[in-house]
Amino acid sequence: MFQRIVLASVLIALTGCTSAPLPSVHTKDPASSTLQGDPTRPAEAKWLRTELYFSLGRVGGGAQEVISPAQWQAFLDTEVTPRFPAGFSVLDAYGQWRDHGAKEPERLLTKVIVKLHEDNAQNAERIEAIRLAWKRVTGDLSVLKVSQPAQISF
Repeated sequence: MFQRIVLASVLIALTGCTSAPLPSVHTKDPASSTLQGDPTRPAEAKWLRTELYFSLGRVGGGAQEVISPAQWQAFLDTEVTPRFPAGFSVLDAYGQWRDHGAKEPERLLTKVIVKLHEDNAQNAERIEAIRLAWKRVTGDLSVLKVSQPAQISF
C-alpha cells in the first residue's frame, strides 16, 4: 500500500514536469540580442532617457545635513519604486556647481536615477512627483532633470 502511494505521488509530480514550457519572449536567434514579442515594450513607442540628479549633501559634511544610505533607500522604496516598479538604475556621482556670486563651487555627494521610459503624460507625472517628493523630504530647492530621446532595444 505504501509503495503504491509513493508511486502515485511520483507519477503526479512527473506529470507536472512534462507540461509544455511557457513561451519565451526572448529571441531564439543566436545572431540577435534583441528581445522580441513583448507587447509591454513596443518597438514603435517613443522612448526617453531621463536622468534625475539628487544632492545627498556636501562632500565632507558642512552646514547641510548629509542624507544617509538608509534615508536614500527609504526614499527609493517609498517614492521611486512604487512609481516605476519595472525598474530604473541608480548611479553614484560627484556633483559640483557654483551659485551666482559664490567664490567657491559646492561639492556634492550625488545620486543619479536613470529611467528609460515611454514618452507619455503618465510617466512625466511620475517623474515630477519624485522630484517634488525629494524637495519635500530634504528641503532642497531643485532636482536636476535631463530627458533625451532614446532608441531602445531590449
